[in-house]
Amino acid sequence: MLLSTSRLFLRPVSLSDAPALFAARGDPVVMRYWDWPQMESIGDVEKIIRAHADELANGRTLWWAVAESPNGPAIGECDLSEIDRHHRRAEVGFLFSRAYWGRGYAAEAMSAVVEHAFETLILERLWARCHAGNTSSARLLEQLGFEHEGSLRGHVVRDGKRRDCLIYGRLRKAS
Repeated sequence: MLLSTSRLFLRPVSLSDAPALFAARGDPVVMRYWDWPQMESIGDVEKIIRAHADELANGRTLWWAVAESPNGPAIGECDLSEIDRHHRRAEVGFLFSRAYWGRGYAAEAMSAVVEHAFETLILERLWARCHAGNTSSARLLEQLGFEHEGSLRGHVVRDGKRRDCLIYGRLRKAS
């Protein structure tokens, strides 16, 4: 499923996106609030893409490379995961290369993902999780209409230490 905004093109992630996605996934600053540390190689990104092949094929996950032109290099990524059509809900996520921070790209791309989830997939609830301290992601989620719903204490282990995660949710507006 292709999505677009006034400045961005969201296309399904493919193995050919691995080198560009490595710009974010290989950067320790970008990955400091991620469940896993930065990746060591483009091959690591390729492994992640291959590992999600079944989820992508059966529609449990939609994962987009975000680019400034239809066939341009990925500057970031967005996804809908854990898509549950019975309960009409999914988790949203996003990650952008540091060189593209501060331009409104994440908000623009995620607005398209949220609209797709609610208007095309007819989901009724979206949720997101970010590590405590990740004020930029929390602020973006709030800008997108998500509300802070609570915290999961010690939810992930990163670099041998437990980290808290913040949960945000958004319900589809009644028509």
